[in-house]
Amino acid sequence: MVPQSQVTVLYFARSAELTGVRSETISVPQQIKSLKLWEEIESRHPRLADVRDQVIFAVRQEYVQLGDQLLFLQPGDEIAVIPPISGG
Repeated sequence: MVPQSQVTVLYFARSAELTGVRSETISVPQQIKSLKLWEEIESRHPRLADVRDQVIFAVRQEYVQLGDQLLFLQPGDEIAVIPPISGG
């Protein structure tokens, strides 16, 4: 069985509007590629597909590209979903 970690996902701006929540705790594999992690989150909140191509992802306050980057998640880690912020 794949070891799991309970992590907190934080939603900001448009992502919070699309999910209807500001944060939640989810269980994901401790070792997971960043794109797979995004897909896990998106499967819980399909409306996030609207921001998929523009979103910034941060794990433990470090920006991560959606792709093949392998993440090593520890219980309690924070994952931030930050959509583009408009304004001037």
